[in-house]
Amino acid sequence: MLFAVICRDKPGHLQTRLDTRTAHLGYIEQTGIVKMAGPLIEAGEMRGSLIVLETDSLAAAEAWAAGDPYKAAGLFDSVEVIEWKKVIG
Repeated sequence: MLFAVICRDKPGHLQTRLDTRTAHLGYIEQTGIVKMAGPLIEAGEMRGSLIVLETDSLAAAEAWAAGDPYKAAGLFDSVEVIEWKKVIG
């Protein structure tokens, strides 16, 4: 199953994102369930994340999101995990 993890950064926390980026990318590589990912851009600045995971359950996707180093660093204002169906691409 595919799940979209949609994260919005706290305002003014770009430096937190930059400081934690290496750990976040390492987590993505280590866990091996990310199908695609990238930052959300507003006004030319990274201000969130969109991550598509392939897992067996919503609980597994939520556990992945809870373990993200960005979350541990307090970067996110909100995180939503929702099942996603690929149709095109």
